[in-house]
Amino acid sequence: MAMMAKNRRAHAGVYPGTFDPITNGHLDIIERAAEIFDRVIVSVTRNVGKGIPLFAEKERIGMIVDSIVSLKNVKVDSFEGLMVDHAVKHGAVAAIRGLRALSDFEFEFKMALMNRSLNENISTLFLMPHAKYTHVSSSMVREVASLGGSVIEYVPSHVNKALTKKYGNE
Repeated sequence: MAMMAKNRRAHAGVYPGTFDPITNGHLDIIERAAEIFDRVIVSVTRNVGKGIPLFAEKERIGMIVDSIVSLKNVKVDSFEGLMVDHAVKHGAVAAIRGLRALSDFEFEFKMALMNRSLNENISTLFLMPHAKYTHVSSSMVREVASLGGSVIEYVPSHVNKALTKKYGNE
């Protein structure tokens, strides 16, 4: 792992996000990260900058927990404040970020540079999801589900059920 500092192994990585809701693209990133790191902490952020979430924090955590049952080295947590502080709390050496398309890169690059300036011991690892998920985002899933469209190929079945119930499309 060329991006890790000398004499450091990839013991733990933090994958922060709102996960409102978790998608198969997120799960693809989590599975890839679980192969790289000894421990992965999927960290639900309380990001008020994105507005009021559709699902409460406990609901999002529950959906993630139900999605990662088979991944023994992946845990779920939530946090408020700086991601780098949260990463240090968990002994993480990296933030895991997904890049779906070139349009994600500028924002993620700036965020990675800011995080590095806040704590140079936390690296950023960019992972790309499988090509079939590069157009999928939580906001797009919410919009399609809110209009009665099917999102079953983009989210786990339990998340699809939660979306159907939330929007009254049963």
